[in-house]
Amino acid sequence: MSKQAVSPSRRRFLKTAIQAGTVFMMPQVIPGTVLGKDGAVAPSERIVVGGIGIGNRGTYDLGCFLPQSDVQFVAVCDVKGARREAVKRIVDGKYGNQDCATYRDMHELLDRRDIDAVLIATGPNWHATAAIYAARAGKDVYCEKPCTKNIAQSLLLAETFRRAGRVFQAGTQRRNLPHFAFACELARTGRLGKLQTVYAHPAGMSASTSGWAPAEPEPPKEEVDWDRYLGPAAWRPFNRGLLNGFNFEKGGGLVGGGVLEWGSHCVDLCQWAADADGTAPIEYNPPENGQLVTRYASGVKLVLRNDGWLPLGSCPVRFEGDEGWVEAGDSGKMVLSSPALLAGRKVAEIGGYPATFHVRDFLNCVKSRGKPLCAADIACWAHIACHAANIAIFLGRQIRYDVAKHEFVGDEQANRLRSEALREPWRL
Repeated sequence: MSKQAVSPSRRRFLKTAIQAGTVFMMPQVIPGTVLGKDGAVAPSERIVVGGIGIGNRGTYDLGCFLPQSDVQFVAVCDVKGARREAVKRIVDGKYGNQDCATYRDMHELLDRRDIDAVLIATGPNWHATAAIYAARAGKDVYCEKPCTKNIAQSLLLAETFRRAGRVFQAGTQRRNLPHFAFACELARTGRLGKLQTVYAHPAGMSASTSGWAPAEPEPPKEEVDWDRYLGPAAWRPFNRGLLNGFNFEKGGGLVGGGVLEWGSHCVDLCQWAADADGTAPIEYNPPENGQLVTRYASGVKLVLRNDGWLPLGSCPVRFEGDEGWVEAGDSGKMVLSSPALLAGRKVAEIGGYPATFHVRDFLNCVKSRGKPLCAADIACWAHIACHAANIAIFLGRQIRYDVAKHEFVGDEQANRLRSEALREPWRL
């Protein structure tokens, strides 16, 4: 008798047993972690995450993702070799292995089918482009702000995520802090009476085009990939002083200054308070007496100002109605025109603007396919408001924005500032 007849293969043995109506089952020991026991999350329920551009702010964000029991962080992409290795050490230290992959080209990370979502914390120059690439690759995105460089990018970001059906969360984490959310609720629900004015703190009101720094010897690509660092911006010579998130602009684009960088947090909250998440102010005036005044079609004013705030910490906002007002800041505290506005509610005071709650909102929506508090369409309109304010600053005159046509009314110069050309091959 042949050896094959004496020792049939495992597959043939199982097939014969099934056909005969009997299957001999061997006992299997399955680890509890696979089943999600003892507080562990089963692999099938984990969200596999990669990171793109994880520097100072990105490392903080990473620290909010890693403790989440349903997150498995598996890869990092960065144009700087030292940062790639630093993030790998953090991630591998968390999991006790050497599994975190490193990439210099984001497309290699985005091509991985096992990755569900990406954390994007590059310099502002890359935010929208990387997020749009990620959405087209089927990834959900948590993106630091400012999320876009201009009005055209804001619209494209929202449209891309709508078409792709992906989850997007802008890094304006104050929407998920209790006292800011409650202040916005008071304004939005009429508890302050008819809303009159919302105030945002921009941390500076300047707008300019970026120039070139003196040329320096370019390092090896494995140390710093300068071409990829520039990405869609105009080429310019390497200068080490530009390696810390500098927001390159060209072709009429504007460096955002305080309005876009820090102010996008406060403007975002004002948009929410004014029930304007689907629109933007239609009139923008240049700064006068330390204030930049804009106006919504509803008549509500959005005022950007640096001074005149109560001592409630950074990123303050104030909402005024004809029956009351509320002001809040990063201390976690609010001041109300009347204690009656609390209506017996106790609002948690969480200072220091942590992003953990915002990250958790994002992860929950990745699982449920719901809409996070600062989704792409919401971020789009808040950024349009900031970009338009910057254009008014740059031009030094009043401009009017048509929110239906997405163009400035009768103003060719302002309309040219809505977008900028992108360098090959990073076209959108």
